[in-house]
This record gives sequence, structure tokens and C-alpha cells, in this order.
Amino acid sequence: MSLETKQTLSEATVKKLQKLIRANIDSYDGFRESAEELSDKKLATLFREIANERSALATELQNYVEWNGEEAEDDGSATAGVHRAWINVRSKLNGGDPYVILIEAERGEDHIKNAYEEVLKDTAGSAMNDVLLSQYTVVKAGHDKVRDLRDAYKNK
Repeated sequence: MSLETKQTLSEATVKKLQKLIRANIDSYDGFRESAEELSDKKLATLFREIANERSALATELQNYVEWNGEEAEDDGSATAGVHRAWINVRSKLNGGDPYVILIEAERGEDHIKNAYEEVLKDTAGSAMNDVLLSQYTVVKAGHDKVRDLRDAYKNK
């Protein structure tokens, strides 16, 4: 058994990275599209910032996958596309109400946070642990920001 490095990742680790790439692309798409629906300009700016963070996370993981001779995911999941369509419908019905959009955004944030937690457990001791922990910190901060904003807008 050889020691896994960032350039010699196991097939299982690469598969987990692909899952996180899709989750980040889904998150990017969701925040970007939701920003367009929001009537609150400050919140729309925050959503664009989080979208850009997620794009950077996906790109970083794509690089590791490609360094290991695999073709990196470059598309999100069909399930996320349905979720984005649902956000758009709810947004139109509620006139771009930030609270309604934040409810759905937080649901998406739960998904990506849980995906990272699962992959971190499954790849404990992997050569990618430092990268994944660093990315998880970014994802968790975004999740908490969205959750806190959702709670704040609920009380408005």
C-alpha cells in the first residue's frame, strides 16, 4: 500500500472530490441566480460574494482531480436545478421577498455543509484533509451567515 499524496489520490478520494465539486457548482448557481431575484441589493451583493467563493472552491478541487489524471466535474446536479427553479417560482410569487429566498438558500447551505462533513469523515487521514478542512471553514461560515440572515429577516 502506497502513501496517498495530493498527486496520487485514491480513486475513492477523487470520487469524493467530484461530489464536492458538484455541490460547489450547485451552490454557485443557486446564489448567483437568487441574487438576480432579490429586491434587497445588499443581500444580492452578499449572495454574489458567496457564489464567487463557491466557484473558487470548485476550481481548487477541480485542479486536484485533474492533477490526478481524471476529468473534473464541471456541472451541477439535476436536483439542484429543480431546487433553483423552485426558488425562482417562490421568489416571483413573493415579489423577491428576501426572507423567502433566505429560507431556500439556507436549505441549500445545509446540503453543502453536510456534504463536506460526510466527505471529511470518509477521507479522514487523506492527503486532502488540510484542503477540505480549509474549504469546510469557508462553507460553514457562509452557511452560518445565511442562517443568521434568515433568522434576522424573519423578525422584520
